[in-house]
Amino acid sequence: MEPLRLPESSIGVVGNMRIVIQEALGYAAASTCALMADITVLFILVHYFSWGYLGAATASFSAGLLVGYALSVTLVFKYRRLRNRRLEFASFAAIGAGGLAINAAAISLAVKYLGLHYLIAKCGAAGFTFAWNFLARRQLLFVQRRPVEDNLRGFYR
Repeated sequence: MEPLRLPESSIGVVGNMRIVIQEALGYAAASTCALMADITVLFILVHYFSWGYLGAATASFSAGLLVGYALSVTLVFKYRRLRNRRLEFASFAAIGAGGLAINAAAISLAVKYLGLHYLIAKCGAAGFTFAWNFLARRQLLFVQRRPVEDNLRGFYR
């Protein structure tokens, strides 16, 4: 008897899932480093510079954004859709702005309605922000370039 073999397309799906899982784990590690930078700046701004927690959370998110981008493009993702690094960073930041809105809303709700300390609320908000950022960035920025995109080189340079 001949052994059972999966069709090539099935093997490709399994291989792709392995890549997605590896990237998700790598992105989780990168996001953890970014979150530590974010929380450190947040703490410093609130406790040493007397900023309000929402303004400080917005400013500290920028520090996390820089750390997250650097680690994502150097260590996490294998493919990069855009050739133009400025456009890539701007897109990364725009997706992060969506994450920032999710982050601010979650912190605000948790502090105002649940009575949580802002740092506890920040940790809870990080889960929502992580899911949004990973899914959006992976699908929009860090996938293999398609042939149609190669024909639009002027736009992507």
